[in-house]
Amino acid sequence: MITPMITTRTSRRAFVGGAAALAGLGLARLSTAAPTPFFTGNGLPIGLQLYTLGDLPHKDLPGTLTAVAGMGYRAVELPGFYGHTAGDLAAALKAAGLVCESAHVNAQGRGPAPSLSGDLDALVRDAHAIGLKFIVMPMFTIPARLGGMQAGEGFGDFLARVASQFTADDWKAQAAFLNEKGAALKKAGLQLAYHNHNPEFAPVAGRTATGYDILLAETDPDLVKMEMDAGWVAAAGLDPVALLQAHPGRFRLMHVKDVKAGTATNTRLKMDPTEVGAGTLDWRRVLPAAHAGGVSHFYVEQEPPFALPRLEAARLSADYLAKLAV
Repeated sequence: MITPMITTRTSRRAFVGGAAALAGLGLARLSTAAPTPFFTGNGLPIGLQLYTLGDLPHKDLPGTLTAVAGMGYRAVELPGFYGHTAGDLAAALKAAGLVCESAHVNAQGRGPAPSLSGDLDALVRDAHAIGLKFIVMPMFTIPARLGGMQAGEGFGDFLARVASQFTADDWKAQAAFLNEKGAALKKAGLQLAYHNHNPEFAPVAGRTATGYDILLAETDPDLVKMEMDAGWVAAAGLDPVALLQAHPGRFRLMHVKDVKAGTATNTRLKMDPTEVGAGTLDWRRVLPAAHAGGVSHFYVEQEPPFALPRLEAARLSADYLAKLAV
């Protein structure tokens, strides 16, 4: 067999042509590559606010945390301490392989539960023992002059009623409380944040500003960050992305919460909840905007009523977010 002679020029042309073809093929493959999943692409854990699970953590904290980790969650946010010591909580979280850097702490305590109005030194010790970085005030406080719940009134209706009677000075008092507690926690190496529902987005009587506008304006951005509950923002008829972009750097945490299309716009603490990805929020738009605006802690949260068992609902949300590519 006679091998044909190949000149140097021919070889170079063939090599260059082949290399160009391969490069073009590589670029074509890159251009058609699937988008990267949001959480893995940004090195972020998918978190769960344990409020989603109702009383399951009360009944069996170690078993519940193990189940949560088995769904793919790597972080949790505490709605309270479940009557456990900080040491017990830290041990249970470590055993399940979960990180906990945020906890909700009420402004006023009930019984031995920690609160922002209680023993802050004890709260700080507990927070550091668990590994917390954020203490989140979960809701506004009720001025004494507005009284308590009326006969036959549900808690949600009560909150909506009293919030509608808030004055600008009431919201400024909330902000002053947050600034005071935020300063004390900052000295101890902790960051205070405020979690919204939707009554905050009602206009204050005689003003165009909402309660939330006043909170943002009156709180010190260094002392008080915000945890955006995207579901409650949407239930109020607002766009979470627009709110994020209007206040860059203020939001550091987010509740990833979805609502059904049937949710009527309101500021009365009402929504029609569903699993993340089964509702109306465009998470491919919301999550990147949140991360670009400074949010680094994302926690799935779902309100009752549930169409599915709570653990199953939490699993569906985790599965959706794990695959969500942007």
